[in-house]
Amino acid sequence: MSSAPAIHPDPVGHALLDYQKGQTTGLLTVHSNVTEDEELAVDYFFRTLWEMPELERMALDECRGRVLDLGAGAGCHSLELQQRGFTVKAVDESVGAVATMQQRGVQEVACHDVLHLPAPDGQPFDTLLMLMNGLGLVGSLEGLEQFLERVKTQLAPNGQILATSSDISYLFEDEDGALVINLNGPYYGEVEYQFGYQKQVGKSFGWLFADPSIVQDYAEAAGYDVEFLGEDDQQQFLVRLTLRS
Repeated sequence: MSSAPAIHPDPVGHALLDYQKGQTTGLLTVHSNVTEDEELAVDYFFRTLWEMPELERMALDECRGRVLDLGAGAGCHSLELQQRGFTVKAVDESVGAVATMQQRGVQEVACHDVLHLPAPDGQPFDTLLMLMNGLGLVGSLEGLEQFLERVKTQLAPNGQILATSSDISYLFEDEDGALVINLNGPYYGEVEYQFGYQKQVGKSFGWLFADPSIVQDYAEAAGYDVEFLGEDDQQQFLVRLTLRS
């Protein structure tokens, strides 16, 4: 008799589904290896256009053609783009997030890891959208290199990736402002995270905070043109990567 497949805990997905059912005061606990534990209000995933940071609104305005929304969460960006008349496919690796988006009216939803996207089942996409520090979904510098190569099959000619990332070097500055990092160790922007919700704790996962020079170097090496579109006071930035024809 074969054993049932392992089911990974999905704290984010459960939190989103609870919010969708009306439990609107939920909190996720965010564990990381670089900062103390923090709490994240679940309603952040359900924000409206005017509750979004300026960089996210800018990214939505820069979208064109068919859009693939990666790490779509509860679908707030996909729903806004649908309202504007875009054809959008929303992708998240959380089963609960996918169910939440379906309940909220996102028209095309799929459950995938960004490093293992299937080939487009129709025409390729003109825009890949990666918001909420979305470039971090690749997990590591190695993941960034793999993603930029693999995702070319998703992009139409002259297709673009619109992504946000952050430079977190400020977390490693001493009181004089000098960087205190191990130059022989891993890149400081490779962070380990784990989410908790109620009594459920999810699996640990990597998240990449790639600074602008890293993004530029890796993207240009992979055959993309790079354009930085904006930056906020949290050292988060929006970048456009355009696949060279």
